[in-house]
Order: sequence, then C-alpha cells, then structure tokens
Amino acid sequence: MFAHIMIAFDGSDLAGKALDLGLQLAKPNGSRVTVVTSTDPIETGLGTGGFGTIDSKSLINKLEVAYSAEASGILKAARAKADAAGIELNDTYVPGKRASDAILETAEKLGCDLIVMGSHGRRGLQRLLLGSQAAAVLAASKVPVLIVK
Repeated sequence: MFAHIMIAFDGSDLAGKALDLGLQLAKPNGSRVTVVTSTDPIETGLGTGGFGTIDSKSLINKLEVAYSAEASGILKAARAKADAAGIELNDTYVPGKRASDAILETAEKLGCDLIVMGSHGRRGLQRLLLGSQAAAVLAASKVPVLIVK
C-alpha cells in the first residue's frame, strides 16, 4: 500500500501513538519506515539594545549539544519499538527547523508516500496561541497525512 512511511516522533505519548500506528501499517505492507524528529531554531536577543553585546556562541553551542543528545534519545526509543516489532527503521534528526518544515522537507527528500503524526486537535484560541504543526503539514503536504489524536 505505502512503500515508505514517515513517522514524526518527538517522544511524547501522542507521538508514541502515531509511532505505534505507523509501525502497524508498515509491518504487513513491508513498508520502509523513517522516523523524523527535529528541534526548533535557537534564537537569541542577546546583544541587542545598545548596552553592549554578550558572546552567546558558547551558550548556543551547549544548547545544540543538549538538543542533539535529547533527539538521540528520542530516536533510540523509536528504534527500540521498531526492533521489538521486527521492523527496520531509519531515523533522521533535523536540527534548527520547526517540526512542520522538517517533516515536509524530509518527506519530500526521501520520497515518502505517507506521513503519520500526532495532533492534539486544538481549536480556536489554543491553536492560535500554541500553533499547530499538524495543520501546517496537512496544508502543505504533497502526500497523504495520517493524524493520530
């Protein structure tokens, strides 16, 4: 049915449900599976305002190392679930990108034909304030997107 399934996974319980469903879809179809996780860009306002600058490079480097270590743990957890299910899994960490951008760009680059991801299904003010990575992926994806709630 689907040759290459991408599963967005951030380590949350909701993403775990998406991972489980994506693996369930992959198993009987012999689909390739790629799990993607990302970390947002690190932005800083240090050095603005005319009071001198602070060299934030070392702080940003430490954050990037911490983010990378966290992403490695997240992907390791996904790999353990896939191994337990007997499914070969490829993983991708995309640093410095909003989740929706990382998901869309990686899916296109790898030729995935299905994206599986979780969504809280927020509406109204909550969605406006918190944003919706799932909505952004749904709006821009060139392939089907399966949303798990």
